[in-house]
Amino acid sequence: MELIYETLQAGGFCLLSWQMVFMWLIVAALLYMGIAKQYEPLLLVPIAMGALLANLPIEQIILKAPVYDGVGHMTEAGGLFYYIQQGVKIELFPPIIFLGVGALTDFGPLIANPKTLLLGAAAQFGIFVTFLGAVASGIFQISEGAAIGIIGGADGPTSIFVANKLAPDLMGAIAVAAYSYMALVPVIQPPIMRLLTTEKERCIRMNSLRKVGRTEKLIFALVVMTFCLVCVPDSAPLISMLFIGNILRECGVTERLVKAAQNEIINIVTIFLGLTVGLKMSAANFLDPKTLGILVLGIFAFGIATASGVVMAKLMNLVWHKNKINPLIGSAGVSAVPMAARVSHVEGQRADKSNFLLMHAMGPNVAGVIGSALAAGYFISVLG
Repeated sequence: MELIYETLQAGGFCLLSWQMVFMWLIVAALLYMGIAKQYEPLLLVPIAMGALLANLPIEQIILKAPVYDGVGHMTEAGGLFYYIQQGVKIELFPPIIFLGVGALTDFGPLIANPKTLLLGAAAQFGIFVTFLGAVASGIFQISEGAAIGIIGGADGPTSIFVANKLAPDLMGAIAVAAYSYMALVPVIQPPIMRLLTTEKERCIRMNSLRKVGRTEKLIFALVVMTFCLVCVPDSAPLISMLFIGNILRECGVTERLVKAAQNEIINIVTIFLGLTVGLKMSAANFLDPKTLGILVLGIFAFGIATASGVVMAKLMNLVWHKNKINPLIGSAGVSAVPMAARVSHVEGQRADKSNFLLMHAMGPNVAGVIGSALAAGYFISVLG
């Protein structure tokens, strides 16, 4: 018995706590969502594995490693996961994700119908309403409220980027809320869309989009990037990488670079980003009353953002009587690309099976990516 006791003491069993065990249930829920339900599996699965590591008695092992200084002394330096986490701390991973998003995104629908830019802008209303609500609650500091508000943009990398700057202790909860609600776009958005629109509005057919040439796309990318960076310099890491990726895509002479940005680079960084977020989900950080507040405010932000886009489309139809906009595409103003656009398309086809809204919805969808990045840059410039 004494030998067994000594073995257990030498291991990590004595370091386990009920909080760690409870977090294992959270890990199981994330794995279920990612694997069984296939909700954002590329991120929820790495996040879950990082969270499991964070709630095992191995923190000193995975974050630190012994280093010999050459004269017989041993010091401690960062271990593998310590260095992986630096990718978020030094603002490396989220901008690289934006590089891949830019390389995957066609800005043609937005250029062909510039009015949809207003829908993307309207959806950012959810960010600022939630920010004010979080601060007014008295639970969160002003910088924490800003980080929570970004969840309303339905943009995981941007949420992580802002949380790292303004509320690092809340990063795990904010990232899990952002990616969970992104994954649940097909569940959360449709009831709001149907509540705010009539059957007739859902059947509105929009004119076919004109074809946008390569030169026009390149000029658009250069002009918009320059304008955004002049207006909100602190958005530079995200905005610049988004448009650099898009220029690589549209210039037609960097095929190898585009393929790398679309595949190998974004895939590798996605693994590391997910693990980093998960490692922030230790019981000490996650099992906090603020976490519940973040989850509640996050879904509130997402709902307001969805509703704002739909309502803006309805208001625009009062001004432009010709070439009306189907209000369903307003919900795509949140920047969950391209899932939100697909939801708009599916809802449109439920009302009229021959109505194709996908490309129309991509306009506000990519506008939402730009809008959430600008909102992030604004918060960082004011509160950072």
